[in-house]
Amino acid sequence: MKLMRLGAPGAERPVLYADGRHYDLSGLTADIDGAFLAAGGLDRVRAAAAELPELDATGLRVGAPIARPGAVVCIGQNYAAHAAESGAQPPTTPIMFYKAPNTVVGPYDDILIPRGSTTTDWEVELAVVVGRRARYLESPAQALDHIAGYVLSDDVSERDFQLHQSGGQWSKGKSCETFQPLGPWLVTPDELGGVGDLGLRSWVNGQPRQDSTTKDMIFDVAYLIWHLSQYTVLDPGDVVNTGTPQGVALSGRFPYLAPGDVVEVEIDGLGRQRSVCAAA
Repeated sequence: MKLMRLGAPGAERPVLYADGRHYDLSGLTADIDGAFLAAGGLDRVRAAAAELPELDATGLRVGAPIARPGAVVCIGQNYAAHAAESGAQPPTTPIMFYKAPNTVVGPYDDILIPRGSTTTDWEVELAVVVGRRARYLESPAQALDHIAGYVLSDDVSERDFQLHQSGGQWSKGKSCETFQPLGPWLVTPDELGGVGDLGLRSWVNGQPRQDSTTKDMIFDVAYLIWHLSQYTVLDPGDVVNTGTPQGVALSGRFPYLAPGDVVEVEIDGLGRQRSVCAAA
Protein backbone atom coordinates (compact mmCIF):
# COMPACT_ATOMS: atom_id res chain seq x y z
CA MET A 1 0.00 0.00 0.00
CA LYS A 2 0.91 3.64 -0.47
CA LEU A 3 -0.38 6.09 2.12
CA MET A 4 -0.42 9.87 1.77
CA ARG A 5 -1.56 12.97 3.66
CA LEU A 6 -3.14 15.72 1.56
CA GLY A 7 -4.07 19.26 2.51
CA ALA A 8 -2.77 22.44 4.10
CA PRO A 9 -0.11 22.20 6.84
CA GLY A 10 -1.76 21.06 10.04
CA ALA A 11 -4.97 20.06 8.26
CA GLU A 12 -3.83 17.12 6.14
CA ARG A 13 -6.29 14.34 5.31
CA PRO A 14 -5.19 10.65 5.38
CA VAL A 15 -5.35 8.99 1.98
CA LEU A 16 -4.72 5.62 0.34
CA TYR A 17 -3.09 5.99 -3.08
CA ALA A 18 -3.69 3.11 -5.50
CA ASP A 19 -3.61 2.82 -9.29
CA GLY A 20 -3.34 6.59 -9.70
CA ARG A 21 -6.41 7.27 -7.54
CA HIS A 22 -6.80 8.69 -4.05
CA TYR A 23 -9.12 7.15 -1.45
CA ASP A 24 -10.23 8.94 1.71
CA LEU A 25 -9.20 7.30 4.98
CA SER A 26 -10.94 9.86 7.21
CA GLY A 27 -13.59 7.30 8.15
CA LEU A 28 -10.89 5.03 9.57
CA THR A 29 -8.51 7.48 11.21
CA ALA A 30 -8.03 11.18 11.81
CA ASP A 31 -4.42 10.97 10.66
CA ILE A 32 -1.53 8.71 9.71
CA ASP A 33 0.50 8.86 12.89
CA GLY A 34 2.03 6.72 15.59
CA ALA A 35 -1.29 5.99 17.27
CA PHE A 36 -2.78 4.81 13.96
CA LEU A 37 0.15 2.48 13.32
CA ALA A 38 0.26 1.14 16.89
CA ALA A 39 -3.45 0.27 16.77
CA GLY A 40 -3.16 -1.89 13.65
CA GLY A 41 -4.18 0.87 11.27
CA LEU A 42 -2.50 -0.67 8.24
CA ASP A 43 -4.54 -3.87 8.64
CA ARG A 44 -7.73 -1.81 8.93
CA VAL A 45 -6.91 -0.03 5.68
CA ARG A 46 -6.28 -3.34 3.90
CA ALA A 47 -9.58 -4.72 5.13
CA ALA A 48 -11.55 -1.63 4.07
CA ALA A 49 -9.72 -0.82 0.83
CA ALA A 50 -12.47 -2.01 -1.51
CA GLU A 51 -15.10 0.20 0.17
CA LEU A 52 -13.19 3.45 0.61
CA PRO A 53 -14.66 6.57 -1.02
CA GLU A 54 -12.58 8.13 -3.77
CA LEU A 55 -11.18 11.60 -3.12
CA ASP A 56 -10.66 14.33 -5.70
CA ALA A 57 -7.07 15.41 -4.94
CA THR A 58 -6.98 18.21 -7.51
CA GLY A 59 -5.13 21.21 -6.12
CA LEU A 60 -4.43 19.64 -2.73
CA ARG A 61 -0.96 20.07 -1.22
CA VAL A 62 0.95 16.86 -0.57
CA GLY A 63 2.10 16.71 3.04
CA ALA A 64 4.60 14.41 4.69
CA PRO A 65 3.02 10.91 4.69
CA ILE A 66 3.52 10.48 8.45
CA ALA A 67 2.26 13.09 10.90
CA ARG A 68 4.83 14.73 13.15
CA PRO A 69 6.94 11.87 14.51
CA GLY A 70 8.06 11.62 18.09
CA ALA A 71 11.65 11.29 16.91
CA VAL A 72 13.65 11.61 13.71
CA VAL A 73 16.69 9.40 14.25
CA CYS A 74 19.48 9.64 11.68
CA ILE A 75 22.49 7.56 10.73
CA GLY A 76 25.64 9.30 9.49
CA GLN A 77 28.23 8.14 6.96
CA ASN A 78 26.42 4.89 6.23
CA TYR A 79 27.47 4.65 2.59
CA ALA A 80 31.08 3.70 1.95
CA ALA A 81 31.60 6.16 -0.91
CA HIS A 82 30.03 9.02 1.06
CA ALA A 83 32.28 8.34 4.05
CA ALA A 84 35.25 8.49 1.68
CA GLU A 85 34.19 11.78 0.08
CA SER A 86 33.73 13.21 3.60
CA GLY A 87 37.36 12.37 4.39
CA ALA A 88 36.37 9.79 7.02
CA GLN A 89 37.08 6.12 7.51
CA PRO A 90 33.96 3.95 7.24
CA PRO A 91 32.40 3.73 10.72
CA THR A 92 32.70 0.46 12.62
CA THR A 93 29.45 1.14 14.48
CA PRO A 94 26.47 3.24 13.36
CA ILE A 95 26.75 7.00 13.97
CA MET A 96 23.45 8.22 15.42
CA PHE A 97 22.11 11.77 15.68
CA TYR A 98 18.71 13.43 15.89
CA LYS A 99 16.75 15.98 13.91
CA ALA A 100 13.99 18.02 15.53
CA PRO A 101 10.58 16.52 14.62
CA ASN A 102 9.31 19.96 13.56
CA THR A 103 11.74 19.91 10.61
CA VAL A 104 9.33 17.57 8.78
CA VAL A 105 7.64 19.09 5.72
CA GLY A 106 6.04 17.80 2.54
CA PRO A 107 7.87 16.62 -0.57
CA TYR A 108 7.12 19.77 -2.59
CA ASP A 109 7.37 22.36 0.18
CA ASP A 110 10.13 24.99 0.12
CA ILE A 111 13.47 24.41 1.81
CA LEU A 112 14.36 27.50 3.84
CA ILE A 113 18.05 28.44 3.77
CA PRO A 114 18.93 29.53 7.34
CA ARG A 115 19.97 33.10 8.04
CA GLY A 116 23.68 33.50 7.36
CA SER A 117 24.01 30.06 5.81
CA THR A 118 26.47 29.47 2.97
CA THR A 119 26.77 25.68 3.31
CA THR A 120 23.28 24.19 3.07
CA ASP A 121 23.45 20.72 1.53
CA TRP A 122 21.12 18.01 0.18
CA GLU A 123 21.09 14.30 1.10
CA VAL A 124 18.76 11.78 -0.56
CA GLU A 125 17.99 9.00 1.92
CA LEU A 126 15.89 5.90 2.44
CA ALA A 127 13.86 6.49 5.59
CA VAL A 128 12.13 3.87 7.73
CA VAL A 129 8.83 4.48 9.52
CA VAL A 130 8.53 2.43 12.70
CA GLY A 131 5.29 0.47 13.05
CA ARG A 132 5.75 -1.33 16.36
CA ARG A 133 7.65 -0.38 19.50
CA ALA A 134 11.25 -1.53 19.14
CA ARG A 135 13.02 -2.07 22.45
CA TYR A 136 15.99 -4.42 22.98
CA LEU A 137 15.21 -6.46 19.88
CA GLU A 138 16.80 -9.90 19.80
CA SER A 139 18.15 -9.82 16.26
CA PRO A 140 18.20 -7.88 12.98
CA ALA A 141 15.73 -10.40 11.56
CA GLN A 142 13.25 -9.50 14.30
CA ALA A 143 13.62 -5.82 13.42
CA LEU A 144 11.85 -6.26 10.10
CA ASP A 145 8.57 -6.99 11.92
CA HIS A 146 8.74 -3.52 13.48
CA ILE A 147 8.77 -1.58 10.20
CA ALA A 148 5.51 0.00 9.00
CA GLY A 149 7.00 1.17 5.73
CA TYR A 150 9.53 3.25 3.89
CA VAL A 151 9.57 6.84 2.71
CA LEU A 152 11.76 9.07 0.54
CA SER A 153 13.73 11.56 2.62
CA ASP A 154 15.95 14.57 1.98
CA ASP A 155 18.16 14.97 5.06
CA VAL A 156 18.95 18.64 4.45
CA SER A 157 22.06 19.77 6.34
CA GLU A 158 23.84 23.01 7.16
CA ARG A 159 27.49 21.94 7.19
CA ASP A 160 29.00 24.90 9.04
CA PHE A 161 26.40 24.53 11.79
CA GLN A 162 26.96 20.76 11.77
CA LEU A 163 30.75 20.65 11.80
CA HIS A 164 32.11 23.99 13.03
CA GLN A 165 29.38 25.55 15.19
CA SER A 166 28.29 22.25 16.67
CA GLY A 167 30.17 21.95 19.93
CA GLY A 168 30.86 18.35 18.93
CA GLN A 169 27.34 17.22 18.00
CA TRP A 170 25.67 17.29 14.58
CA SER A 171 22.09 18.25 15.39
CA LYS A 172 22.54 22.03 15.07
CA GLY A 173 23.22 21.53 11.38
CA LYS A 174 20.29 19.16 10.94
CA SER A 175 17.44 20.77 12.87
CA CYS A 176 16.77 24.00 10.98
CA GLU A 177 13.17 24.53 9.89
CA THR A 178 12.07 22.63 6.74
CA PHE A 179 15.21 20.47 6.81
CA GLN A 180 13.27 17.19 6.59
CA PRO A 181 11.15 16.84 3.44
CA LEU A 182 9.38 13.45 3.44
CA GLY A 183 7.22 11.72 0.86
CA PRO A 184 5.19 11.69 -1.27
CA TRP A 185 4.19 8.25 0.04
CA LEU A 186 4.65 5.88 2.93
CA VAL A 187 5.10 2.55 1.13
CA THR A 188 4.51 -0.68 3.04
CA PRO A 189 7.20 -3.40 2.87
CA ASP A 190 4.98 -5.79 0.91
CA GLU A 191 4.43 -3.11 -1.74
CA LEU A 192 8.07 -2.07 -2.03
CA GLY A 193 9.71 -5.48 -1.71
CA GLY A 194 13.34 -5.70 -0.64
CA VAL A 195 15.37 -2.57 0.06
CA GLY A 196 18.85 -4.02 -0.50
CA ASP A 197 19.28 -2.66 -4.03
CA LEU A 198 17.21 0.50 -4.48
CA GLY A 199 18.49 3.30 -6.69
CA LEU A 200 18.89 6.73 -5.03
CA ARG A 201 19.34 9.90 -7.08
CA SER A 202 19.41 13.67 -6.62
CA TRP A 203 19.61 16.75 -8.82
CA VAL A 204 20.16 20.46 -8.23
CA ASN A 205 18.76 22.80 -10.90
CA GLY A 206 18.41 19.78 -13.18
CA GLN A 207 22.05 18.77 -12.85
CA PRO A 208 22.80 15.26 -11.51
CA ARG A 209 24.36 15.05 -8.08
CA GLN A 210 23.85 11.66 -6.42
CA ASP A 211 23.39 8.34 -8.22
CA SER A 212 23.92 5.21 -6.13
CA THR A 213 22.11 2.23 -4.66
CA THR A 214 21.41 0.94 -1.18
CA LYS A 215 23.92 -1.86 -1.89
CA ASP A 216 26.59 0.65 -0.82
CA MET A 217 25.16 0.82 2.71
CA ILE A 218 27.62 -0.17 5.41
CA PHE A 219 24.85 -1.16 7.87
CA ASP A 220 21.60 -2.42 6.34
CA VAL A 221 18.11 -1.47 7.47
CA ALA A 222 17.46 -4.52 9.65
CA TYR A 223 20.79 -4.13 11.43
CA LEU A 224 20.17 -0.43 12.05
CA ILE A 225 16.75 -0.92 13.64
CA TRP A 226 18.07 -3.76 15.82
CA HIS A 227 21.16 -1.74 16.78
CA LEU A 228 19.22 1.39 17.65
CA SER A 229 16.83 -0.61 19.83
CA GLN A 230 19.75 -1.50 22.10
CA TYR A 231 20.28 2.19 22.93
CA THR A 232 16.90 3.89 22.56
CA VAL A 233 13.24 2.97 22.24
CA LEU A 234 11.76 3.44 18.79
CA ASP A 235 8.03 4.11 18.93
CA PRO A 236 5.39 3.76 16.22
CA GLY A 237 5.54 6.73 13.87
CA ASP A 238 9.22 7.46 14.51
CA VAL A 239 11.34 8.03 11.41
CA VAL A 240 14.84 6.63 10.89
CA ASN A 241 17.02 8.14 8.16
CA THR A 242 19.50 5.50 7.02
CA GLY A 243 22.26 7.62 5.44
CA THR A 244 23.10 9.21 2.11
CA PRO A 245 25.36 8.16 -0.77
CA GLN A 246 28.16 10.17 -2.31
CA GLY A 247 27.51 13.31 -4.37
CA VAL A 248 26.74 16.00 -1.81
CA ALA A 249 28.18 19.53 -1.74
CA LEU A 250 30.36 18.61 1.26
CA SER A 251 32.49 16.65 -1.20
CA GLY A 252 33.80 19.94 -2.63
CA ARG A 253 32.67 18.96 -6.13
CA PHE A 254 29.47 21.02 -6.17
CA PRO A 255 28.28 24.40 -4.88
CA TYR A 256 26.07 24.56 -1.81
CA LEU A 257 22.42 25.55 -2.03
CA ALA A 258 21.19 29.12 -2.34
CA PRO A 259 17.74 30.73 -2.57
CA GLY A 260 16.18 29.95 -5.93
CA ASP A 261 17.87 26.58 -6.35
CA VAL A 262 15.65 23.58 -7.07
CA VAL A 263 16.47 20.29 -5.34
CA GLU A 264 15.01 17.01 -6.60
CA VAL A 265 15.50 13.59 -5.02
CA GLU A 266 14.10 10.16 -5.80
CA ILE A 267 14.33 6.52 -4.78
CA ASP A 268 13.04 3.56 -6.77
CA GLY A 269 9.49 2.78 -5.69
CA LEU A 270 9.27 5.71 -3.27
CA GLY A 271 8.58 8.57 -5.67
CA ARG A 272 10.27 11.88 -6.30
CA GLN A 273 10.46 15.22 -4.47
CA ARG A 274 10.93 18.73 -5.82
CA SER A 275 11.79 21.52 -3.39
CA VAL A 276 12.57 25.16 -4.16
CA CYS A 277 15.08 26.84 -1.87
CA ALA A 278 14.09 30.17 -0.30
CA ALA A 279 15.60 32.48 2.30
CA ALA A 280 14.39 31.89 5.85
